[in-house]
Amino acid sequence: MNFKRYMETLIMVIHPDITNSIVNKRWMTELSKYPNKYEVRHLDQIYPDGNIDVLAEQKLIERYGRIVFQFPYYWFNCPPRFKQWLDEVLTYGWAYGSKSGYKMAGKKIALAISVGIDEAVYRSTAKYKYTLAELTRPFELTFEYVKADYRPLFAYYGIELNSGKEWIERSVPLYMDFLSNLS
Repeated sequence: MNFKRYMETLIMVIHPDITNSIVNKRWMTELSKYPNKYEVRHLDQIYPDGNIDVLAEQKLIERYGRIVFQFPYYWFNCPPRFKQWLDEVLTYGWAYGSKSGYKMAGKKIALAISVGIDEAVYRSTAKYKYTLAELTRPFELTFEYVKADYRPLFAYYGIELNSGKEWIERSVPLYMDFLSNLS
């Protein structure tokens, strides 16, 4: 195993309309400044037809010790390509369920999510009764099931009402600090 590669971070971007993205596109631009620290892959661009190369994805995951799934959170869920990726790549015998499985065991896995509404809305019992951490619990359970080391998520809220350049730029050092501290 290439130890240097194992210590770098793989960023899996899942965004069905990155061209019109505001914050996710900005994060990708920032990440591209550090090619020795982050490998950035945009699943929707790599697999526009939806035909995921499962073996290639599995081999890629095996090379990294830290993996971040970056996506916009909308309709209280992830983009469809992420769900498809989970369904197809996390197979029996590779991700779980046999002596040769659990290839994600011990890998640090995290979510980096851009969220349209303000964080306070999630905390308000009058509107929503669940935090984003609670709403993303199925991801946590999925990665715990495959014995990965699921880390607390990163979320940047309020994009829907605060899409100005200043608001977006505020997110960049926060996201980069999150990635630097992913240990």
